[in-house]
Amino acid sequence: MFVTIPCAAGCGRPALSGSNTCALHAVDSRGEAERIGNHITEREIVKDLSACGLHFENMDFSNRRFFGCNFSGASFSACLFTKSRMRIVFFDFCTFKNCDFSGSDFEFLSFAGSSISNCTFEGSNLIHINYGGSLITETTFDNSDLYNSRFINADISRSNFENCNLKRNYFIRTRQENISFRSSNTNDVIFEIGD
Repeated sequence: MFVTIPCAAGCGRPALSGSNTCALHAVDSRGEAERIGNHITEREIVKDLSACGLHFENMDFSNRRFFGCNFSGASFSACLFTKSRMRIVFFDFCTFKNCDFSGSDFEFLSFAGSSISNCTFEGSNLIHINYGGSLITETTFDNSDLYNSRFINADISRSNFENCNLKRNYFIRTRQENISFRSSNTNDVIFEIGD
């Protein structure tokens, strides 16, 4: 599991891996994103990485295995995570636009408070995932196993959960607009407290 080292600037944010400052206090945050992006693409297994607050664009992180990493507050634009495997990874308060997570295998991840737009998680195992408080638009989860995942207080629109395993999913206080659950087991979903 990643060790949180505080930023040398004293702001309390975690320092980036391989640096003594956070993304906000880095001399060249774009260069730091490139450095960490290259670090990821050069490895099959990525462990204990801290990349909070960086912006990644057009990066291919497909077929990588991530363990105990922290990307909280980062943004991802047109990035590929296809067929990636992740365990205990934090994407809290991140922004994802036009990203592809299809065919991935995720367990114990957090996307809490994140903005996810025009992305796909199609054909993935998304087990014990926290999407609490997230804003999800024009995103597909079709043909995925979302066992025991949480969408509590999320705002979901124009998105699909077709042919999904939704057993033990929680959509409590979730705003839903133009959502399709076609051929999914919605009888196993908790939509309200007391169900």
